Amino acid sequence: MFKIGVIPGDGIGPEVIAEGLAILGDVAQLEGFDYTLERFDLGGERFLATGEVLPAGVIEQLRGCDVIMLGAVGHPEVAPGILEKGILLRLRFDFHQYINLRPVRLYPGVETPIRGKGPEDIDMVVVRENNEDLYVGAGGFTRKGTAEEVAIQTSINTRAGVDRALRFAFEQARARARQGPFRGLTKAEIDRGLTRQVTLVAKTNILTFAHDLWMRAFTEISRDYPDIKCDYQHVDACCMRMVVNPERFDVIVTTNMFGDIITDLGAVLQGGMGLAASGNLNPERSAPSMFEPVHGSAPDIAGKGIANPLAAILSVAMMLDHVGAAAAAERVCRAVARVLNRPASRTPDLGGTATTAEVGRAVREELR
Repeated sequence: MFKIGVIPGDGIGPEVIAEGLAILGDVAQLEGFDYTLERFDLGGERFLATGEVLPAGVIEQLRGCDVIMLGAVGHPEVAPGILEKGILLRLRFDFHQYINLRPVRLYPGVETPIRGKGPEDIDMVVVRENNEDLYVGAGGFTRKGTAEEVAIQTSINTRAGVDRALRFAFEQARARARQGPFRGLTKAEIDRGLTRQVTLVAKTNILTFAHDLWMRAFTEISRDYPDIKCDYQHVDACCMRMVVNPERFDVIVTTNMFGDIITDLGAVLQGGMGLAASGNLNPERSAPSMFEPVHGSAPDIAGKGIANPLAAILSVAMMLDHVGAAAAAERVCRAVARVLNRPASRTPDLGGTATTAEVGRAVREELR
């Protein structure tokens, strides 16, 4: 038995979360596990009605959950940053969700904008440090609103924060080595006994303080993983190579800011934001981890019934894997893969005409 806190949020969030929870209910019956739900009214409508973003009492209620499912935050009538910082970033920081895990996988039948590339070429995972860097918010304004205005935003990087992100990435590489074919390795490297690859993405030639720390830590920690190939890419080169040669990447580990950018590029490679799932993880489980589709609230299509629910459904699969229901997680992923191979069961973002509910229903049918 585990407890799930549900934050449907804004825009299309409630629509896609409803489909994700329907899938959860079905797979729980099929796989024989129990859970409870506690719903939380957080987001733009609450803020507009009450002025509250995330009251302390609600944080403590969420802390009592094992995991959290988040739909989306962002409301056209609320200034940017209020909900994003007040809900999403605050939960990430308060609950020590220091890993943002973003699988980038192209499913069979889904088109990628990269010519000549298929599912065998696009299968990587990005480990994004989630509690430091520019997102800490250190900085401020001087003479704001004048011609002499100065704005300062400082990147905060600690050895402890860098180390734990790097070790998580190496452990991910080892786990993936047991799940699929070798990626990012030459035959000679495989013959030497290497099994997987971790690529550090930073900008060591320019950011010579913070990213020197990342490189030194990466070099030292890699010695504990002699079976894993180590690679380094400047962030701009990484973006170029993700487009030209996505097959060279296996596990990418990077900073909070760079991770925010390259994971959206990864989402495009796998077919779009409608397929991009994510987890904000507290690996020690001292507080709940949070799972969310990364497409945002998309207010322009909210209420039209055309939002793609698959990112939310795949986020449910990530949540199930996190709580130890690996067979259920795999069952959901297989069902999604079969649905994506049927053009009739696709929402408009994937070139189809199916509704949100129709796609959800198709996945539920495939579960069986």
